[in-house]
Amino acid sequence: MTALDIYFGDNLEVLRALPDASVDLIYTDPPFNTGRLQQRTRLRTVRDANGDRVGFQGRRYATLTVGSMAFADAFDDFLAMLEPRLAEMKRLLKPAGSLFLHLDYREVHYCKVLLDAIFGRSSFINEIIWSYDYGGRPKSRWPAKHDNILWYAVTPDDYAFNYDEIDRIPYMAPGLVGQEKAARGKTPTDVWWQTIVPTAGKERTGYPTQKPLGIVERIVRVHSRPGDLLLDPFAGSGTLGEAAVRLGRRAVLIDNNPAALNVMSRRLAFATPTWHGYDPAAAQPGSSLSAGSERLVET
Repeated sequence: MTALDIYFGDNLEVLRALPDASVDLIYTDPPFNTGRLQQRTRLRTVRDANGDRVGFQGRRYATLTVGSMAFADAFDDFLAMLEPRLAEMKRLLKPAGSLFLHLDYREVHYCKVLLDAIFGRSSFINEIIWSYDYGGRPKSRWPAKHDNILWYAVTPDDYAFNYDEIDRIPYMAPGLVGQEKAARGKTPTDVWWQTIVPTAGKERTGYPTQKPLGIVERIVRVHSRPGDLLLDPFAGSGTLGEAAVRLGRRAVLIDNNPAALNVMSRRLAFATPTWHGYDPAAAQPGSSLSAGSERLVET
């Protein structure tokens, strides 16, 4: 196995083919069962005297659609889809291994009960709340601005937790703790404040539901060691793969969406991954954006 192996196909079939107790850490971000199409459309604006947009000093621009990526995020029985895959993940984890399951408010409660049955209630260690501040704010309820990450350890009293690898955050009132503590910062709690991937940021791939590298890197640093094998069966844009390789770990990524594999082929080219069931050379190349400007639209 190379430092990075990427599989195209049904993750259940791939998981069943991997050996018992071979994985040190699993982080995965399955579809959230929102019941709608998850889609990101890339728009580009170019100077055009007859364009549909007006910019600085009255100059007109035309809006062009340069690409779109989407997947259906709806399951008749989400738990029935997830249960056999979670059971395989537990089989694959080493005795000191951990699972981090990234969800949102729609399904986290049901998945917590399911994981208690698969791992045992004592294996539940933490629920991490990733809190952000982006998007619309409905007027009929409190805006949902967080995701939930459930941490389960195979062995409740024996798991990787590298305390010295935790990135520290500033004190909110540094004057109350003294100069030395203020300079060192404090360890985060189970509520992690982190912006989403900026729509115009260098990290952005355009893939729907892409998660920030900072969130995943924290999990990789603290809950695995250099040389460990990591796994993401719902790989999407490949964030775990990038975090793993850049931090000296190995990783297996799986996805059945050709758009995801296409994104990963560009994002992870630096790692020279080994591909299984997919030829990146045959994928559609990314659109050239050498001129004009680009933005993302969520539908």
